[in-house]
Amino acid sequence: MSQSPKLDGTSWAMIGIMSLLWGSAFLLIEVGLRSFAPNTLVFLRMGIAAPVMLLFLAFMKERMPRDWRSWQQLFVLGALNAALPFILFFWGQQYLDSGYASILNATTPLWGVVVAHFLTDDEKATPSRIAGVLLGLAGIIVMVGPDAMKGVSNSLLAQIACLVSTLFYGYAAIYARKLGQTNMTPMVVATGQATTAALIMLPVMLWFDRPWEGPIPTLESVLAALALGVPATAIAYLFYFKTIDRAGATSAMLVAFIMPVVAIILGITFLGEMLTSGQIAGTLLIALGLLVLDGRLKRG
Repeated sequence: MSQSPKLDGTSWAMIGIMSLLWGSAFLLIEVGLRSFAPNTLVFLRMGIAAPVMLLFLAFMKERMPRDWRSWQQLFVLGALNAALPFILFFWGQQYLDSGYASILNATTPLWGVVVAHFLTDDEKATPSRIAGVLLGLAGIIVMVGPDAMKGVSNSLLAQIACLVSTLFYGYAAIYARKLGQTNMTPMVVATGQATTAALIMLPVMLWFDRPWEGPIPTLESVLAALALGVPATAIAYLFYFKTIDRAGATSAMLVAFIMPVVAIILGITFLGEMLTSGQIAGTLLIALGLLVLDGRLKRG
């Protein structure tokens, strides 16, 4: 049996960068949805990201695969890790506030542990890994607080849609790690996913949204779409697939726990929001969960 991948300092740094980039995504989606229909915003996110990533690829003197088998795999990944979950999550966020959406998104590592247990040989669910995930999830709930739960009964379908999207993320992370064992580099996999997701979303957007019939988008929504496409997708995905290749799928999905922490820090810094006792307690629980998942408490 192969050795389980471990988190090191570089992996933690990449997770931190992803948390910062993706931590702002909930706000960007909310602003983008003010002018764009969900499928259109998904297409813009991936359609903007794909050419940027292709430029990165050319700069690094790497090439996209030329065989049909590799492109089949990239289309599967583009559907599982971008097109399908984004359709569900963007639609759901029309009816959920960003705080509650972040709670639902934070279930991604929990699904990842379950999926990895059944589909991999070196990422089996150990008691400490399960405990770490549950501690992190508890921290998210405590940190966001009871106010985020007030509208739970008003949008059941939206909540289900967001939860199903996290299940897609969990399976896609395992599938992406398998692609990392092929001749495709993390950069190629990330670029291929963005490109195939954009191709998948183009007919979906044209058929369901008919964007030419909608109002002219506002400048803030356009800027939000650009921010979703470049830093929150093109750059973040490069770190994501590199982390999967370096530290494993379940480790990469720890970013879902840290994103709400980043959102609170940004809110305090730029919006003058107050740090509550619940946020402090939740942050400590999340940190404890990360330590348990990383195994450092046991080693200590």
